This record gives sequence, structure tokens and C-alpha cells, in this order.
Amino acid sequence: MSVTGPETVLLVEDDDGDALLVEEYLAEDAAQVRLVRAGNLAEALERLAVSRPPACVLLDLHLPDAFGVDAVSRLLRDAPAAAVVVLTGMSEEDAGLAAVAAGAQEYLSKNRLEPRSLSRAIRYAVQRKQIEQAGAALRESMLRAEENARLERGLLPTPLLRDDQWQVTALYRPGRDHALLGGDFYDVVQTEDGTVHVVVGDVSGHGAAEAALGVCLRVAWRSFVLAGTGAAELPGLLQQMLVAERGGDHVFATLTTLEFPPDRHTVRIVRAGHPGLLMRRGTDVDWCEPEYGPALGVVPGSGHWPVTSEPLDGAAVVVFTDGLFEWRLGPGPERLGEDGLLALARKHSALPPAAFLDALISAAEAATGEGAGLADDAAVVHVGWRPRP
Repeated sequence: MSVTGPETVLLVEDDDGDALLVEEYLAEDAAQVRLVRAGNLAEALERLAVSRPPACVLLDLHLPDAFGVDAVSRLLRDAPAAAVVVLTGMSEEDAGLAAVAAGAQEYLSKNRLEPRSLSRAIRYAVQRKQIEQAGAALRESMLRAEENARLERGLLPTPLLRDDQWQVTALYRPGRDHALLGGDFYDVVQTEDGTVHVVVGDVSGHGAAEAALGVCLRVAWRSFVLAGTGAAELPGLLQQMLVAERGGDHVFATLTTLEFPPDRHTVRIVRAGHPGLLMRRGTDVDWCEPEYGPALGVVPGSGHWPVTSEPLDGAAVVVFTDGLFEWRLGPGPERLGEDGLLALARKHSALPPAAFLDALISAAEAATGEGAGLADDAAVVHVGWRPRP
């Protein structure tokens, strides 16, 4: 019960005499409650279907439109947040116990009512309901965290590399609302011919369905790559997979794929509606904006995704999802954007890969406010050949 003001208690009772007795007892105990009355269950449900419903319901088991445990079950079905104290007759102890088993917090015999015991029962019922709801919310949160952890493992796999000549550093940071996991994903695979393949993608929206679709696309990408599918064919195949698995026509995905041939001279890039990328050569950082095709799922059954070759000259490549730069610089509408990300990358260009990625993420988190975190999930991958001895 609130200590700052009276709480509303709903009495569901069709007998005027019993209703008057309850009102007198509550007044006699000086209980901090405001009593309202409903003569039947239908009227009670109307009074509970408001933005601030009564804190507790005193429920008679003999109503014109509901009887016994059925009254409790129907009330809690339509108003599950209600704290319920059942009022029974002298010979109805079994009915009271059954009502508690059905979800009521307490039962009292009308023939043994006392002002103090009635007030105490109301307070305890409200407290028990609050504890019950807090426990349910905690269990739901734990289950959601476990589900998110399983989905994150599917979105962010261990790179499949066949030798130690390749250096890959990846970082993933969920958005500020950890309950709604996003569909950002990445993967790295080295095929038997020595070519290293990389993908970074982002499914639109947030939630378990989007994250599961991201896992599906990542696994499909790895399967296609290991089966020998070329870079030019991958987006079309992945688009077919997305269209078949998505929950609605509004869902789409962007991605960038990279192929690093073993000669180390070039990188082949395919973009499907995805942001550009960064090229790191020593302490120099440049923005690279290769040709691109549409995001997957925007125009199902069509689309052209050109393959662009960029010289490496010892460069490492940094690919990422838009959560890395689509955050506000302050309370206003201005966002970091691609130019801001490039300036930030150049500021930290002397750092090794892991520290470099951490600096980019940390700058974003610091700019969005104390402890707020990123507004959106961000995945970033730093890839490149290790220098030859």
C-alpha cells in the first residue's frame, strides 16, 4: 500500500449489508483506502480496465454472474495484475483455499471479519502481488537474457581460419536496450584455396525474430562460401533466403562481403545497401565507397550487386554496421555520420587493431551520455594479412 496517499480498494459484493460491514470496518481501522463497490463481476472488470486500477479487490464468491472459484479465475483472466482477497462464508474454508490456489492472495471469512485483520489482509495481498509480479519479471528477464546470449553466439561466430597468416579483430556492442537484440552479424571463413571471405550484415529492426534471421543469413553465407559460391552470386542467394524466412515484407538486410585472394594484392568487395568501409595503411585511414547494389529484400527477385576490386598495398580493412556512426553527438539532432567516423578513426590511427576498435566504440558510448550506451547495435571487424617476416 502507498504511504503517500490512500489506495483504491474495489469491493465486489451484491449484498448491501455485507458491503456496509466492510466499509465500517475499514473506517474503524482508519485504513488509508478509498473503497469503491461493484455489484457483480462484469461491473468489477469495467472498473479494473482503467489506466490506474484499484490496488486490491475484495471479492465475494457468490455473485449474480459468477460463483465460487470461477469468479476468481474469470477476474484474473481479464485483470491478471489485480491483488485479490476472497470473502467467504463460515463453512467455505475449502472454497477459500481453492480460490488461493486459483490465484487469489488471501481469503477471509465474513463471519470472522475484524477491522484490523481486514486492513492487514489488504496490505499483505498487495505486497504479495507486487512480489509475485517482480519475480515473474525477473524470470522473464533471465529467460530473455539466455535467449539473447544464444542468438548472439549465432550472430557472432568464431572465425574459420586455416592458418595464422591472417589477422582478424572483431567487436560487437549491443544497443542500450539489451532486451531487444538486433540483427547485426559477421563471419570470417578461409577456404581451401587460401582465400579469406568476410561478411558484415544488419537485419532491419530489433527483436528475437530479427536476430534469428541474422543468424540464418550468417549460416547461409558460410555454407555458400564453403560450397564455392562466388562473390557475385552471394547476394542473390541470400536475398532468396531472407524473403523466405522474414516475418513481413518490410524486413530487409544490408551487408558487405569481402574476398581476400592469397596473393595479398587486392580485395574484392560486394555491397548490398551497406555503408562504406575504412582502409588502414599504417597510420593513414581512408574512406572507401565502392559501387553497391540494393539492400536485400527491398525488391525481391531482382537486383544487381557489382564486384569491385580495391588494391591492398598492405592495408587492413575495417567493415561495420551503421550503429557505429549513426549516433547523436549531443542532445541535438546532429549525428556523427560517415565523415565524423573517418575523423575519429584518423584520430586513433596509431592504435593497434583491438585498441583502435575499442576507441571507436568508446567514443560513441561517451558521446551518447553517461551509461546510456549505443542507440543501436554495432558490429565492427578489422581484417588484414599479417606482415610477412
